[in-house]
Amino acid sequence: MSRIRRRTFLKGVVAGAVPIVALNHSSGGGEVLGANDRLRVAICGLNGRGKTHMREFANLPNVEIVYVVDPDQEVLDRALSSLQENPNVKNKVRGIPDVRTALDDQEIDAISVATPNHWHSLMTIWAAQAGKHCYVEKPASHDIQEGRVALQAWKKYGTVIQHGTQRRSSPETAGLHDAIRAGKFGKLLISYGYCCKPRKGIGFEKISNPPPNLNWDLWRGPAEVKGYHANFVHYDWHWFWKTGNGDMNNQGTHQLDVAMWALDPELDHPQRVMALGGRFSWNDQGETPNTMFAIAEYANGQSVFFNVRNVNYEGYERQVENEYYFEDGGKIVRGKYYPAGSKEGEEVKIEPGAVTPGGAFGSFVTACREGRPEMSNADMAVAHQSCVLGHLMNDSYRLGKKVPFNAQAGRFGDDRAAYDHFMKLHAIMRDGCGVPEDKEHYVVGPWLEFDGDSEVFQGEFADQANKLLKDENRKGFQVPDSHRV
Repeated sequence: MSRIRRRTFLKGVVAGAVPIVALNHSSGGGEVLGANDRLRVAICGLNGRGKTHMREFANLPNVEIVYVVDPDQEVLDRALSSLQENPNVKNKVRGIPDVRTALDDQEIDAISVATPNHWHSLMTIWAAQAGKHCYVEKPASHDIQEGRVALQAWKKYGTVIQHGTQRRSSPETAGLHDAIRAGKFGKLLISYGYCCKPRKGIGFEKISNPPPNLNWDLWRGPAEVKGYHANFVHYDWHWFWKTGNGDMNNQGTHQLDVAMWALDPELDHPQRVMALGGRFSWNDQGETPNTMFAIAEYANGQSVFFNVRNVNYEGYERQVENEYYFEDGGKIVRGKYYPAGSKEGEEVKIEPGAVTPGGAFGSFVTACREGRPEMSNADMAVAHQSCVLGHLMNDSYRLGKKVPFNAQAGRFGDDRAAYDHFMKLHAIMRDGCGVPEDKEHYVVGPWLEFDGDSEVFQGEFADQANKLLKDENRKGFQVPDSHRV
């Protein structure tokens, strides 16, 4: 495998590294290195999706997990134990708290990133600078500007980057979007994504000392978070703006990416966006909305609608899916095409599209072995485009003002489709979740105008919105400027 010249990151020994453990050496056959197509990886972040990364990479032929990386010693210990029990793992695996140890190892070919969102871009950038390939979970960025830097790093260093939006590795999904873009169903007007899965409130946790097993400095990394509380570790960081992006750019990144994929291919970013919603029923310390309706409008007249709905209730309808609405009144809903005016849907039959085979992880490994970034099914350019879409919608919400919870909250001018879809959400929240009319509040964000070339806001709310383009970073963990990457 060809190697790209890399920079050295680690200056000295990182304290707290776990000793190397030999795994399953008695089975033989896994200790001899040197095959030029063997991919040696470090997996960063070992909860949730990180467990999937360990399983997937361990099951791929001629792939070695050399490091597992996590700032929580207990999590590291569990990961090492699970790998020791995996019959596919026959090499030596080392547990470390700091990714820079792995990036400094010349024998490492790639890292995978399943950390909290605030780490995603910086690890991706560091990997590119070190000449390492990178599989990064969604979203590939925590804010617009750091995503732009990660894009610059990918272009400059030529490493393989693959975004963890697995639908991009589906031939069936690729084929559907080929057909939509080719006009098989007519002109697409609205591409709609849903992230509606039941969740619960997180209550309140007080600021306290971090547990002794957690390296709090490394967990925070670039995030300017002052005090530890137990709602950060290990999942509910999703619901705080400095560490997560809410469900819009959590689970929703998958459906946002699919929605964007159906648009005309010459499009990049939307011209304007708006969002409204709220954090209803839970009365907790979370910051991100559990209910949202958002719209992005593009230069060619196409739109992306998006719906987040997490509040659970009896009879809740789980929707993690996409819909497509066409100019002539036809639509594709739950795998069926409904011609204009018809209530009888017909199964959508399309030819599979072209993707690098092997699923999300197998295709990444293939692209790395070939040394061809273009073989990635979800490269950094695609990742940045879909992540920006979610960031823009979130930014509108974050600049929103409270208005009474009623049907008048959704004002969309003459856009009847937007109003109708908002009213469906409103009725669910009112009748299903029991949110009382006029006694609760929506947060209604402004229409934000966005210049896709410069990736800055323009117009009436530009000053406020541009402050959200980049989060502050802690010293020692700064995302570099794009011209210094």
